[in-house]
Amino acid sequence: MHITGHLNSVFSEEHRKEILRYIYYHQNEDGGWGLHVEGHSIMFSTALSYICMRILGEGPDDGGQDNACPRARKWILDHGGVTHIPSWGKTWLSILGLFNWSGSNPIPPELWIIPSFFPVHPAKMWCYSRMVYMPMSYLYGKRFVGPITPLILQLREELFIQSYNEINWKEEDIYYPHPWIQDLLWDSLYISTEPLLTCWPFNKLIREKALQVTMKHIHYEDVKSRFITMGCVEKVLCMLACWAEDPNGDYFKKHLARIPDYLWVAEDGMKMQTFGSQAWDTSFAIQALLASNLTDEIGPTLARGHDFIKKSQVKDNPSGDFKSMYRHISKGSWTFSDQDHGWQASDSTAEGLKCCLLLSMMPSEIVGEKMEPKRLYDSVNVLFSLQSKNGGLSAWEPAGAAEWLELLNPPELFEDIVIEHEHVECTSSVLQALVLFKKLHPEHRKKEVEYSITNAVHYIENIQMPDGSW
Repeated sequence: MHITGHLNSVFSEEHRKEILRYIYYHQNEDGGWGLHVEGHSIMFSTALSYICMRILGEGPDDGGQDNACPRARKWILDHGGVTHIPSWGKTWLSILGLFNWSGSNPIPPELWIIPSFFPVHPAKMWCYSRMVYMPMSYLYGKRFVGPITPLILQLREELFIQSYNEINWKEEDIYYPHPWIQDLLWDSLYISTEPLLTCWPFNKLIREKALQVTMKHIHYEDVKSRFITMGCVEKVLCMLACWAEDPNGDYFKKHLARIPDYLWVAEDGMKMQTFGSQAWDTSFAIQALLASNLTDEIGPTLARGHDFIKKSQVKDNPSGDFKSMYRHISKGSWTFSDQDHGWQASDSTAEGLKCCLLLSMMPSEIVGEKMEPKRLYDSVNVLFSLQSKNGGLSAWEPAGAAEWLELLNPPELFEDIVIEHEHVECTSSVLQALVLFKKLHPEHRKKEVEYSITNAVHYIENIQMPDGSW
């Protein structure tokens, strides 16, 4: 919002106060911020929190009653300045104009135009990483930098140990240790690929084509999710990429309208959530209410919840040739949030299916009409498609990419985020749903249901830890 000039039109004065309240409230005693509210201080969170406070109007020596800004700046400088920020932070700072793109790991958009059978093609990535890589690679490919405002110039003076103009950006990536395979990859891209792709005629023949294809993917995901996008990180980056493409375009304007979907206020201030959890929360609330055996007292509540669950089911697969956009089937699924989101999730689908099955056993005059069998069958079909050969269920898309790709983990903040994996929690939810489905619809794809249940049980048994836990 600072870059596009829409900060004050999107966030009122009260919005800004509540965001600052949240930042102040979760500052650690040492002056920094953790990756989450209970985490130890790290450069990524501390630098971005400091910049956020400054963008929201705080001076370098302000920050509420506890002087949040000077304490945060001291933590940053005591830990070597923001040149020590991990890769994702360098990308954000490069976009803001507080870092040079040459000091960031390459994020080439050309990966979108190589054949999809290549092991490093984005189609092999875990979907959330792929969706974040998509707009990041567009902004990197354009070497996009926001307006260099007086505030940005001040931040350049506040966040670095040495003078901004004297920093050797190509050397700054050495502060964060990488596996040798990453060093080899990044060095190869820097030394050979990037110089080639950024000069004529290759910048026109290859990079421009890659940027066009990448933007095609961005627009597809924007429209398919009605501009919510998959999650908060992708949301902001896609919105910025659309603004970089056309500041007055409809895509950017439609993005602005869905920002409130991510914001909520609690006693500690205003925050931005990863994505909504409406369908997820409603499913568990309904199951908890059903377990109370208070049907007479809560009939209207169950009926309304039932209606929401039925309306929230995804009715169709992604539009067009969705396989060429590296999307999976979604017809019959439930998302984590609502129908607009569009991204099927195995556990959300299982819990939604369980609700509809449980409520189908109750009088329709109390809980409303039960869901049509065909829609239940669509849900089961989605669950089958997400089960791996080992019996485990992945969360979003079928697992199967090579495990060694995790060695290329670029954000430097999280583990096991490059490819999709199976999860015991998803497998448990799906197992429970299929057992109930088999009881109520014993003849539908009978052998496949039994096979899926058996495999899921084996997976759960096989990954139990020696102490008995999961």
